[in-house]
Amino acid sequence: MSNELLLGNSTLYSTHKENQRFRETSSQNITAILPAYNEEVSIGSIVLLTKLYADNVIVIDDGSTDLTADIARKAGAEVVSHGANRGKAEAIKTGFTAAADLGADIIVTMDSDGQHNPADIPNLVAPIIKGNAEMVNGSRYLNYPGKNSPVYCRAGQTMQDTTAKMNFNLKITDTQSGFRAYAASTKSIFRFSGKKTAIENEMLADAGRSGIRIAEVEIGACTSVGASIRDPVKYTLGALRTMAEDIEANKPLYFYSVPGFALATCGFFMGFKFMADYFFGIASLNFGHTFLMVFLALAGAYMTLRGIIAHSMAGAARQTDST
Repeated sequence: MSNELLLGNSTLYSTHKENQRFRETSSQNITAILPAYNEEVSIGSIVLLTKLYADNVIVIDDGSTDLTADIARKAGAEVVSHGANRGKAEAIKTGFTAAADLGADIIVTMDSDGQHNPADIPNLVAPIIKGNAEMVNGSRYLNYPGKNSPVYCRAGQTMQDTTAKMNFNLKITDTQSGFRAYAASTKSIFRFSGKKTAIENEMLADAGRSGIRIAEVEIGACTSVGASIRDPVKYTLGALRTMAEDIEANKPLYFYSVPGFALATCGFFMGFKFMADYFFGIASLNFGHTFLMVFLALAGAYMTLRGIIAHSMAGAARQTDST
């Protein structure tokens, strides 16, 4: 295979040439894992390009119904297939296990739809090779704030970054990035559940709690092959949903107890005021008013108690995972 590859008419990136100096000076085994579900259009080219910058390329075929697995295998990737679609979290978990079996020192995760440029891998793994970090996040916004992006995209990204800082105490400029590098020794700190939040955010939470060193480097941003323009309403609702899920999973005390306490306070205040007015003959019994104050008090008390219980259970679960 030539060291110079072109993607043809649908190319997302310019001609790639193998970085010989990087490959010769890096003694660590770099393994890239690409979760893929029905990505036959782009997977072959992405595998070929990634092989220029990684020692091993593993494609996790997550129950694809097209030729994703066959094309990836012919392009030279190690292919691990799921019999059915299990989701990205399970695909990444499988990839980490397969990478460890191949003796990886550094594991790179990237999407298989072409939105990530494999030529960024040397910069992505550099902080780990130099011993300055155990995890590196590839950011599309580190030095480029996305001024040409739609307003709703910038607003959504800002909201999610703020949530990450609050939840994980991490200053990350691209929390949704799937282009990351990990020292293989960090494998045990990740849950790979993806049950209550997106796997990218879950891994950030796990990394933040573990105290490993996290760095961020700039990566190129490119629209994936065949990508369509996002619907502003759906994107905004999705960003808000992601924020809510992250706060609920990582800060249940804030998510439930803070608003719950506020509701309970309003309910009890209304109750005390009504009782005082009723005692002095200022107000008469009103079903609607009574129902509202009882509802607020009970709902607020329930939310406050649920937040306390969820917070305690989350802390116990983290202690169990750490042992």
